[in-house]
Amino acid sequence: MRKTLSVAVAAATVATALIPGTSQAEPSHDLKWGACPADVSPGVPVPPGMQCATLKVPLDYRNPGGQKIEIAISRVASKKPDQRRGILLVNPGGPSAGLGYPATLVAAKMPQSVLDSYDVIGFDPRGIGHSTPVSCGLTAEQQLYGNIPPYAKSAADVAKRAAEVQQIAKQCWSSETAALLPHMSTANTARDMDQIRSALGETTASYLGASWGTHLGAVYTTLFPQRSDRIVLDSNLAPRGWDYPSDRLWSQGVEDRLPDFAAYVAANFREYGLGRTQAQVIAKYHALAARLDKKPVVAPDGVYDGAMFRLITFGFLYGAAQLPMLAQLWKSLDANQPPAPPGEMKSAASGADQLISGRYAIICNDSRWPTSVATYQRAVAVDRVRYPLWGAAGANIQPCAYWPDSTEPPVRVNDDGPANVLMVQNLRDPATPLAGARKLRQALGQRTTMVTADEGGHGVYLFGRNRCANYAVTTFLTTGARPAHDYACSAAAAPR
Repeated sequence: MRKTLSVAVAAATVATALIPGTSQAEPSHDLKWGACPADVSPGVPVPPGMQCATLKVPLDYRNPGGQKIEIAISRVASKKPDQRRGILLVNPGGPSAGLGYPATLVAAKMPQSVLDSYDVIGFDPRGIGHSTPVSCGLTAEQQLYGNIPPYAKSAADVAKRAAEVQQIAKQCWSSETAALLPHMSTANTARDMDQIRSALGETTASYLGASWGTHLGAVYTTLFPQRSDRIVLDSNLAPRGWDYPSDRLWSQGVEDRLPDFAAYVAANFREYGLGRTQAQVIAKYHALAARLDKKPVVAPDGVYDGAMFRLITFGFLYGAAQLPMLAQLWKSLDANQPPAPPGEMKSAASGADQLISGRYAIICNDSRWPTSVATYQRAVAVDRVRYPLWGAAGANIQPCAYWPDSTEPPVRVNDDGPANVLMVQNLRDPATPLAGARKLRQALGQRTTMVTADEGGHGVYLFGRNRCANYAVTTFLTTGARPAHDYACSAAAAPR
């Protein structure tokens, strides 16, 4: 039996049968499109003509006539009505705000053929961004590691973190938005997507989702197989989504990916001086982490200890453009100097209260997590040895250990439905490793084919450089032609 935090919470989370996804109420088609919020896409230009609107959806799909919440949506409309196929719902993963994601895709040079074929539709998932938000009232210290646990050097570190995340869970379930929490889930976000489809007057929807967005897409096409048109899943979670095994899988991802970074640093020894070979650079990682554990570097934007160094390394392994920044950070810390400019590097390690709170709500509701601190302590001890780079972080405890039971069982992704799913996956992804993608591939069965790219990093389509994989996605979205069988794309160039 999982822990509950109050009688009211327990009453709110009693498991009950859910109204089938196909029987939900259809909203009226009266969206009022207008200018998007000023902060819709920070740092990314808003494409001409991009519009935003708000859609009311049921908070609880078991009671579609009851309380409503708002979902913020955006649109970059096709300018070629004769070529337009329909709508392409897009999600960047996270769970994060996605209202500005169409702007990001345009800036990433989404092919004009795709932009002509679809109205590209972004949205903020329920609980996050400009949609009806949830908040746990997190302090700056509670936001420090975002939704990723710190590296635990010992069982005592796990116990300390357990007390911290138990407090976070209590704050969430005693907050002003606690009544919303039982209804924050990937399944309900998928149902919101279908409400968006209906509100736009479309009989089907195509989809492009990355990272956590692959789980959202897999759940959507499981709940609504006949309403799914062309579904692209990029950088894939295992079929159960972001659960505790997924956290632990990050450790394999770092072991897969860090050698790419080490090769880059070694090839630029004159600039960084961190090692002449991959082995020397990886040894430098361990040496720096150990030294910072004992003597952190104090900077204007905070303290760089061993746990923060490991976390930032993990985050900056995501993309090629971040590798020089990460190398410079290592170089500064190796010289016992704070990274410059202050704050630039650490911004990836923290986040707003509302974003982190919304993520906890969704991932903790989606699956059952171990409730025993001893379970996490044993897993940390095992993974510290199996995956020395990151294992003692990936296996550490999350607030989900203290979360009440969900209002519904997780959606079981399966192979029931049309063969209209394309998966794309880098071989060396630190956040969604190949092992998880293979499990999703197996769960979807005949519904999907998978294209793998001999690349490192998180994100394939548009944000990677593998033309073979990019071609497969663009061709599928624009023509419907999907590879008949799984295939592998060779590396685009030297490791990055």
